[in-house]
Amino acid sequence: MQKRKYSVIVFDLGNVLIPFDYNILINKLDAVKKGSGKHFFNTYFANYEFHRDFERGKINEEKFIERMLEILDHSIDEETFRNYFSSIFKQNKEVAALLPALKKKYKLILLSNTNSIHEKYGWEQYEFLKYFDDLILSHKIGAVKPEEKIYRAVEKSSGSPAEEHIFIDDIEEYVNAATSFGWDGVHFKDYDSLVKDLRLRSII
Repeated sequence: MQKRKYSVIVFDLGNVLIPFDYNILINKLDAVKKGSGKHFFNTYFANYEFHRDFERGKINEEKFIERMLEILDHSIDEETFRNYFSSIFKQNKEVAALLPALKKKYKLILLSNTNSIHEKYGWEQYEFLKYFDDLILSHKIGAVKPEEKIYRAVEKSSGSPAEEHIFIDDIEEYVNAATSFGWDGVHFKDYDSLVKDLRLRSII
């Protein structure tokens, strides 16, 4: 493998640094009203573009919650929904433990398709965020991966040329988009394979 010069390591958030499990949400909703969890999940993903527009920041939090509570027949209140909706995350401590050493040699940027509820109620309290120089979040940029605009926002933040970026994401489509814009990319599968990929590039 030809060695590249890297100055910026870009991490995805969900399922890289914080795995998520929608079954947690489904079970919480089912505990309130039997069957409501599966109904919510199916309806939510049948209307995925609505969710995507929330991640793009095109739909505000109030409108999003109003629609979600309609799906749930108002069986829970707004605050309960925010907490349930954001209870799906946990930290991948092995991956997060790589950040302090990487921070000493590289600029670190977080790039995530996310939304204001998940940010405030789900993950903004994680300590590992302090290692990132910037957080490029879809709902603040007005674009989602794999749209070019959000990758260019990373480059604008880093001030480095495209070829000095490497992107780590669990969704191959998003990695392929990054490489099409001149970045290097790693399709994340698990901690061990990530370490192997970083060592191949002499990053660690």
